Amino acid sequence: MTSAPQQQPSPLESIKTRSDYLRGRIAAELADGADHFSDDTVQLLKHHGIYQQDDRDKRQYLGCPGRQADKVYSFMVRTAVPGGRLFAAQLLAHLDLCDEIGNGTLRISSRQDLQMHGVLKPNLVRALRRIHEVGLTTFAASGDVRRNVMCCPAPYCRDPVHGQIQGMTAWLSEQLCPQTSAYEEIWLGRSPTASPRDQAEPLYGPSYLPRKFKVAIGLPGDNCVDLYAQDVGLMAICEDFQVVGYNVLVGGGLGMTSRKSSTFAALAQRMAMIRPEQVRDVVQAILAVFRDFGNRGDRKQARLKYLLAEWGLERFKTQVEKCLGYALPPPHPSDVWDIDDHVGWHEQGDGRWFYGLHVDNGRIADRGEWQLKSALREICRRYEPRIGLSPGHGILFCDVPIENRAGIEDLLRRHHVKLHDEISNVRRWAMACVALPTCPLAVTESERALPGVLEQLEIELVNLGLAGERLAVRMTGCSNGCSRPYLADVGLVGHAAGRYAIHVGGCRLGNRLGFLYQDGVPLERIVPTLLPLLRYFKQRRREGEAFGDFCHRKGCEDLRESLHHE
Repeated sequence: MTSAPQQQPSPLESIKTRSDYLRGRIAAELADGADHFSDDTVQLLKHHGIYQQDDRDKRQYLGCPGRQADKVYSFMVRTAVPGGRLFAAQLLAHLDLCDEIGNGTLRISSRQDLQMHGVLKPNLVRALRRIHEVGLTTFAASGDVRRNVMCCPAPYCRDPVHGQIQGMTAWLSEQLCPQTSAYEEIWLGRSPTASPRDQAEPLYGPSYLPRKFKVAIGLPGDNCVDLYAQDVGLMAICEDFQVVGYNVLVGGGLGMTSRKSSTFAALAQRMAMIRPEQVRDVVQAILAVFRDFGNRGDRKQARLKYLLAEWGLERFKTQVEKCLGYALPPPHPSDVWDIDDHVGWHEQGDGRWFYGLHVDNGRIADRGEWQLKSALREICRRYEPRIGLSPGHGILFCDVPIENRAGIEDLLRRHHVKLHDEISNVRRWAMACVALPTCPLAVTESERALPGVLEQLEIELVNLGLAGERLAVRMTGCSNGCSRPYLADVGLVGHAAGRYAIHVGGCRLGNRLGFLYQDGVPLERIVPTLLPLLRYFKQRRREGEAFGDFCHRKGCEDLRESLHHE
């Protein structure tokens, strides 16, 4: 397939092409004694699962007029966990590493990865080798390749469908993995491969993809992975407890640039239904079309969704079919109809249980009386459960014999970790991205600000008699949408220092985007701004109607007009 003519490639395209399949100068700069990497190498490191960061809380100001603050460099290391499924020993290794060479915390990402922050440059090799020793990798957890492949982590055994989609996730993740040996050479100390370099990437090629490529596998009855937010979403179609096919959704993505109208959030579009044995070929064909026709000149226009917007679904599908060599049938009429956060105790169907624990914003730490990290260590060492990481920042303790249930609950209570029946609904469904102080894109707080917002909101919801509502609130420190705020009942998006855009009207099911209700709202005014909407919702909702559905039905003009008469 030949590449489409387009504008001059962006500087990053040249960096990738000249990198000798992601090697670049990484090895040389690891040994140069500096506390950071060059700008070109920073871009390559992302493909190895490493982000260079500057902790804005720790900058040392020089006190000289006209002088900028010195940056305090550290690194975030992201471990890919396909489908969010790992062993207790693998989690323990990360908990140990975050204490030994990180900032003492670990974070579950919204893509079911594990993120370790605060790693200094001299400790990067140690971190990646230890992660490799326990059977995991940071390779391709970021960069212009397929990202961590998502899937529902719930270990239901009575219904074999879950096992089938989880197995497909692990297999597909391997099939889409880049083939360069750069990672093994640089980080694991292996000798270069003898194969010709021009054969290193039969799928990706020397320039890899125009941007990241997100894939998820989910179920109509449990869209916990937010299929419509993915570049490729595979919705399992099931009959008689068997996956008979997948609806292929293409072109989802939530990242945008604030106040730049040419960028936008988009839901994936339903393209076709395919058989399970076609999954690899079809996803690779979609990737190949994106590789060859995606925008390599402007990275703000480089995601797959922009190619879909330019071409339209039919032209895109035709190009995928051309790559495959055969036609694809239309999608199955099934669509998402429910979502589960998997919090609380659940029977697996094999005589054992799993427990879903909500983790505020995915942050695993010991702070004051709240000792979640210590609790996880003790649970993993004593009971050795299989671990699941949920797309909602939760953690699942799986394969638990019934006699161990009380012991796990007791350990959590003794470490002052709240159980599922001790947290509010609004907290249970809330998510925030990391944002300040380490994310270079953040313009305002998110992870550190959301708890205070939720505390205020919990009080108001109780006062209104709405505490039982499954209200999803998601916050980000910039417009890129890492916590998927544009799909939520309430999306709080940082647009300027201390100020947020409030989006409402999304759908907890993940198949509808919200709309901008009010911009420039100071942090302390978020809950007061939402309160009149919640009152209006209580007064005028239909029976069983969710807050996001109510706002969508009323529309922005109606909501604003109603508040003038309060």
